[in-house]
Amino acid sequence: MEQTQEEEFPMGTQPQAVSWWRVFLVGLLFYAIGVGALFLTQNPILFPTVVMVGSFLVPVTFVAFFYDQRHGSKITLPTVFLGFVYGGVLGVIAASLLEPLFIRKLDFQTAFVVGLIEEFVKIIGVLIIARRWRHDKEIDGLILGAAAGMGFAALESSGYAFTSFLSSGGSLTSTVVVMLIRGILSPLGHGTWTAILAAALFRESRGGHFRINLKVIGAYVLVVMLHGLWDGVPSALTNLVGTGFDVFLAQAAVGITGLVVLYYIYRNAKRLQEQALQPPEEEQQQEG
Repeated sequence: MEQTQEEEFPMGTQPQAVSWWRVFLVGLLFYAIGVGALFLTQNPILFPTVVMVGSFLVPVTFVAFFYDQRHGSKITLPTVFLGFVYGGVLGVIAASLLEPLFIRKLDFQTAFVVGLIEEFVKIIGVLIIARRWRHDKEIDGLILGAAAGMGFAALESSGYAFTSFLSSGGSLTSTVVVMLIRGILSPLGHGTWTAILAAALFRESRGGHFRINLKVIGAYVLVVMLHGLWDGVPSALTNLVGTGFDVFLAQAAVGITGLVVLYYIYRNAKRLQEQALQPPEEEQQQEG
């Protein structure tokens, strides 16, 4: 039997806002303490903790920000957590299995194949969680998509940090730098792309069922293009002009483009929320 969000999350049970800035400040404090203790003690037991906190700090803050904007939505924190886990764990495992089958060398062309695979496997986590809902609110898709994408980003960053640690011969400085760079850049990538696609998927659903129409396909193509350009532009420019500030600017332009698209989707989703919360009398007065 199909379960609606209203049935699963009745009115009045919605948790309070998580205050994204508090999440960020507390996480940043823990990260600073952890890094300081790691450098002072050189205790390898602290390494996984520092990597985890550093890799998850910005992704969790990003999701918390959008969760704070869910007014009128019935989505709950446990559901968002499931999106983070499903999108992260299933996405990373599926991508690790599929990418070697189609990609032998990462270059500008194969970067788009990576985008096709990773954007597909991340949205699977959202579909699994929402399969029993009447998923008709764009903001719910945006939040779940952000959670799934950032779960993927956090686990991927943990992997890159560990790889950097091994390839640098155990350099803590190198590992911390990798975590900082990937953490700062994470809102420009996975979380934004999956949020765009999931928002479109929820917006275009009808009668509680997902529809794969031209708008959803267009959103998928858009995020694949953004993903492919994000991965492929640095290598293409490096081959043409060498490493330099222009490579950074090009990648930043791709990331900011995704954020701008997400911002307009967020504004539309928020407008629809406000309209849904207006009493019928108020709506009639506005129309008059």
